[in-house]
Amino acid sequence: MYNNQPKKEKKCFFCANQVGDIDYKDTRLLRGFINFHMKILPSKRTGTCSWHQRKLSSAVKRSRVMALLSSTHQ
Repeated sequence: MYNNQPKKEKKCFFCANQVGDIDYKDTRLLRGFINFHMKILPSKRTGTCSWHQRKLSSAVKRSRVMALLSSTHQ
């Protein structure tokens, strides 16, 4: 039943692609890190490092305030 293969370690998307700054206006990028109910996905699921996860969450929250992203699913 259990798979004996080691789990593949996820790498931070932003570190791997050398993204310097996470922009709140880039909604296409931010939508990849929120789920269907518009909640921010945890770093355990996305694989982002803690530094970029904090930057990502503040960018998503800022984007919601500016009404670029909706805060709830319609």
